[in-house]
Amino acid sequence: MSFTVAVDGPAAAGKGTISRAVAAHFGFAHLDTGLLYRAVGARMLAGEKPIAAAEALLPEDLERPELRTAEVAQAASKVAVIAEVRAALVDFQRAFARRAGGAVLDGRDIGTVICPRAQAKLFVTASAEVRATRRLKELLAAGHPTTLAEVLEDVKARDARDMNRSEAPLKPAQDAVQIDTSTLSIEEAVEMAIAAIEARR
Repeated sequence: MSFTVAVDGPAAAGKGTISRAVAAHFGFAHLDTGLLYRAVGARMLAGEKPIAAAEALLPEDLERPELRTAEVAQAASKVAVIAEVRAALVDFQRAFARRAGGAVLDGRDIGTVICPRAQAKLFVTASAEVRATRRLKELLAAGHPTTLAEVLEDVKARDARDMNRSEAPLKPAQDAVQIDTSTLSIEEAVEMAIAAIEARR
């Protein structure tokens, strides 16, 4: 029996952390769909055409260590606005969502485009300033020197691209439960997510 949980939201809102915790709690498989776009972005930075890179994407591409860098994140945001890239990655995501035993997918358009019939939908958000502070800590811990001002500018630029693109813009599904993590602890946010999913089971 498949049960699909769609988790959407902007960068650094906490959707990945919540999705992994939810998947572990329910024993579901988890897919960070942003990694698909990061992998395509990384291949583009290496000289490939974005559409060809998306069509040739392999599961092992999702394991590349450089996918978490700021440069790849920006490249991912740029390739994500290309309709043909999105189309090439849809089947991969939908097949994952249908797997027996349940699946949690997190991204930007899971509840609206990829899995509009998902049994549970969450939209995880937080203020741009809170998200930039979180992302700064991640980048500094990973050895990528930067400043809060630079990260905040990146976060706002990504939000604008994600929300205003013509193909699958970032927005909450009408039936999504919204969770604002700006003032929540990880434990509180995860508890809210689990409660919302339990209500749909």
